[in-house]
Amino acid sequence: MAIEVVLVCAVLSLLLSPSHTCPKECACDSNTKVVDCRGRGLYDIPRRLHPDTQELYLQGNRIRGLVSMAFREIPLVRILDLSNNSITSMSPSALLGLRTLQHLSLANNSLRELDKRLFGPIRSLSHLDLSHNSLWGLPGAMGDSLRNLSYLGLAHNRLTRLDRSLLEALGRLDSLTLRGNPWRCDCQLIGLKLWLETYLFKGGEVDEVLCSQPEEMRDRDLQKVPYQLFHTCMTTSYNYLFANIHHLETERLLRGHAHGNHAHPSSPAHHVPMAMGEGYGGGGGGGSLPECEPKQRPRPVNLRHAIATVIITGVVCGIVCLMMLAAAVYGCAYAAIMAKYQRELKKNEEMAAAQAADHATADAKEPLENAIA
Repeated sequence: MAIEVVLVCAVLSLLLSPSHTCPKECACDSNTKVVDCRGRGLYDIPRRLHPDTQELYLQGNRIRGLVSMAFREIPLVRILDLSNNSITSMSPSALLGLRTLQHLSLANNSLRELDKRLFGPIRSLSHLDLSHNSLWGLPGAMGDSLRNLSYLGLAHNRLTRLDRSLLEALGRLDSLTLRGNPWRCDCQLIGLKLWLETYLFKGGEVDEVLCSQPEEMRDRDLQKVPYQLFHTCMTTSYNYLFANIHHLETERLLRGHAHGNHAHPSSPAHHVPMAMGEGYGGGGGGGSLPECEPKQRPRPVNLRHAIATVIITGVVCGIVCLMMLAAAVYGCAYAAIMAKYQRELKKNEEMAAAQAADHATADAKEPLENAIA
């Protein structure tokens, strides 16, 4: 009877407990913890995935978007392949919880823009493929979340510019693909040219940056374009600055009138120039703006560096104050000792003078006493 009760309880526990079996649309390997869902015509991320899954392959499906915490069931996944889908949008928190993700492929989709918070929770990402999309810009702040990145694929998008501060944040980058983008080789691309020279000098790998605009630079490699062709940048920088200010003011007014309307990412209202924009390096820029910009804006000061500077300054000031206090104490002690010494010296001189006077008086009285005697 006891054995029957135990068996019944075991069966009930199995039936009532949540099961993480392999989704029927996928093929699972429990030994390698790999889930293969390639080419199954899926419109969404399969559910009831095992939480120990380390590799998930979803390429060649019909997925169109990723909702918030789309992969919350597999927090230990290391490789996630979403290439060759129809993804047009991703929630800023779509990848939330994937702290061990190392390899992410979003190639061959229809992404037009990425939120700067998308990769915030991921600090271990080393391989990111965004090639063959429709990206027109990348958030400048995105680099702070991708400091461990070794490969970045940006080929065959709609990038015309790229923020130098974004690339400078990728200190461990070994390989970069940029071909197939409509690069506009004007003054705003000097920052990228300078970064590429430093990057290649350090041993980095990059394919090519072929200019599409202006017409006289079409199909020329940016790395081989001499700096003399950018000589007009310095003479037009001030005009560009004031044009940017006028453009931003006009844009602010237009957005105020058209609040709530959705604009296409390639419209001029969204193409804020890199020098005065909102952190996007790939914006197109309006046709009425000059092509050149002032020099590259500096990166924001690192908070830890600022705190360290304040601490060091405080320590130095404290040491200086202690030295001044010690000098003051020494001066006071020295003055007190000298004053005491002067008082004793004066007292000794007075005593010596009194003794000399007594001796003189005694000497004067002695002959008189002798005479009387």
